[in-house]
Amino acid sequence: MGAAALDVAIYEDVEADRGATAQAFIVVLLSSAAGGLGAGGLTGGAVHIAFFSMVALLSWCAWALVTYTVSVHLLPEPQTRADVGELMRTIGFASTPGLLRVLGIMAPLAKPVFVLTALWMLVAMVVAVRQALD
Repeated sequence: MGAAALDVAIYEDVEADRGATAQAFIVVLLSSAAGGLGAGGLTGGAVHIAFFSMVALLSWCAWALVTYTVSVHLLPEPQTRADVGELMRTIGFASTPGLLRVLGIMAPLAKPVFVLTALWMLVAMVVAVRQALD
């Protein structure tokens, strides 16, 4: 809940806690599954839901890789200190608002839910990356 509430202290704790890597991965998997269910809807079928879940998961992986590459290797500040684990954990927890994408199974809510959660996740990722990069 703290990650979704954009609580900076939570992101600092997650950054430092190497044991939270599995939890972050679970959050990403659940968020991706929620995206697949929300995008696939009740009539989409298993293949449709699996496809959208995989797209959500691969999008998260690509975003995390680009963020790491740009922030740590291409445009680091002098005080930038981060490793892959710290960034992956914080970015993983930043996908917490994506759990609400499951509400997209209700057709009238699909577009507003996806827009709102995308913006929310973007803001959470900014907070996460800022904390991870110190």
